[in-house]
Order: sequence, then structure tokens, then C-alpha cells
Amino acid sequence: MRLFRIAALSLSAAVVAAAAAHAADAPAVPAAGAPAPAFSLTSNEGKPVSLADYKGKWVVLYFYPKDFTSGCTLEAHNFQRDLAQYEADNAVILGVSIDTAKSHEDFCAKEGLRFKLLSDPDAKVSTTYGSTMQHEGQTYSARNTFLIDPTGKIAKVYTGVKPASHSEEVLAALKELQAKKAS
Repeated sequence: MRLFRIAALSLSAAVVAAAAAHAADAPAVPAAGAPAPAFSLTSNEGKPVSLADYKGKWVVLYFYPKDFTSGCTLEAHNFQRDLAQYEADNAVILGVSIDTAKSHEDFCAKEGLRFKLLSDPDAKVSTTYGSTMQHEGQTYSARNTFLIDPTGKIAKVYTGVKPASHSEEVLAALKELQAKKAS
């Protein structure tokens, strides 16, 4: 029994060390104040979309794991519910996941989403934004959001967000940041 416990502890230590090594290799989440990394991805409309397309606007760039799942659907519905408020505040919403553009098209149609979802099938942009996770051997986009100002700088970063209240949280921060810039 003692030998079994020693083996189990050794295995646990190896798993922790491997996870730490993987985390050390993963790119860090870009910090507030840093320039937002440029990207170009295919949208749910089948067209290329780049960050540069939105210069002069606020951008809510949110990463999420998977179309048609409960948390991702809830988060998307809440962004859609608040879309008119974002638009009134000169902001666009861009969702990013590893799903295909066709999956995004179907997800938008089924859920009535009127903002763009971007396909990152090789997770390159998700990785650049430090927004990947592993689940059962698969890489997915992690639930992180970047509020990017009209000059292309990251104004606020959210990691490990809660889908139910996230849109309200981002909208409040957007209004606060805009008020600070105006004064």
C-alpha cells in the first residue's frame, strides 16, 4: 500500500510538472495598455475580417470554446441582447472560436445573432491572445475577452469570464472607459 501511495504521488508530481511546463510555453495574455495583436480571420459570412477593419471603433473581442454549447450560447445571447447599446457606444462585438465559418453561420442563424463570429480553426489567433485551453486532448479557445480602444490598444482584459453576467460587465467598463477618455 505504501508503494502504491509513493507511485501515486510521483505520478501527481509529474502531471503538475508537465502542466507547469506547458503553461510556461503558452503565450501570456496580452496586458491592458499593450497594442492588440493584429489578425485576419474568416467570419460567419465567409469573408475575411481583420482588427484593422475596426480602427476608430471600440472592439469587444471575445473568445469562447464552442458553438451550440450552453455557456457559449448564453454568452452570445447576452451580447446580442445588448448589441444596440454597444453600437450606440461606437463598439462592435467579435466572437472567436476554433469552430468553422460554416458552424458559425449555422450558430448565428439558429440563435439570431447579428454580430460577427470569427473562425480560428488552427487556434493561431487564440494562442496569440493567450486564450487557449485543452479539454480531452483537444485545443479550444478559452473564455477570455479583450476590450480594445479605437486606437487599437487593449483597454481591459477579462479572463475566465462568467457567461451569465459578462456582457453587462463589459458594457459598464466600456462606458467607464469612454467617460475617462472624454474628461
